[in-house]
Amino acid sequence: MAHPTSQPAQGAKPKRSNLLRYIAMVILGLIILVGIAVIIVWLVVKPKKLEYSVENAAIHNFNLTDANHLYANFDFTVRSYNPNSRVSIYYDSVEVSVRYEDQTLATNAVQPFFQSHKNVTRLHVVLTAQTVALYESVPKDLKLEKSSGDIELDVLVRARIRFKVGSWKSKHRVMRIFCSPVLVHFSKAKSFERVPCEVEL
Repeated sequence: MAHPTSQPAQGAKPKRSNLLRYIAMVILGLIILVGIAVIIVWLVVKPKKLEYSVENAAIHNFNLTDANHLYANFDFTVRSYNPNSRVSIYYDSVEVSVRYEDQTLATNAVQPFFQSHKNVTRLHVVLTAQTVALYESVPKDLKLEKSSGDIELDVLVRARIRFKVGSWKSKHRVMRIFCSPVLVHFSKAKSFERVPCEVEL
């Protein structure tokens, strides 16, 4: 007695191959469209690098105790320039620190702000070192530099920012700004020289 046997349908494999080929072409097309859109946006916006510098710096109430504890107020004016004609920036959080020989002396937060295109914003920052314990050769070096009338410091800025182009807003990005060396004079008779900063984004 003969038993019925089933055979694979002819043409099933080619149909599956055609479907996979179609999906691959759609994905490739989307990638190309996204790439073209990014290039068009870049050509239209032409983003330029943000510029930062320290315009002024001063030290007040400087006192280094025999126990190597530092008391001091640091005043800085940081200039932020956005040279872009179509890109604005949200600064959602900004933290400024002052360092000496890799040791952080003081840190303070700056109020969040919005910077429009072709705009210059100046941040006036006051950092207070209160009973900061100094280690290794830092106390000795600080005393020597103070006796000379000048101190070389590093100013660091860490900010969480978002870019705005038209109604589009980017995701958060972390920007780090490094300004060094910032030569601060104890004598008011000496004028401060502007210090350009490096920007890492």
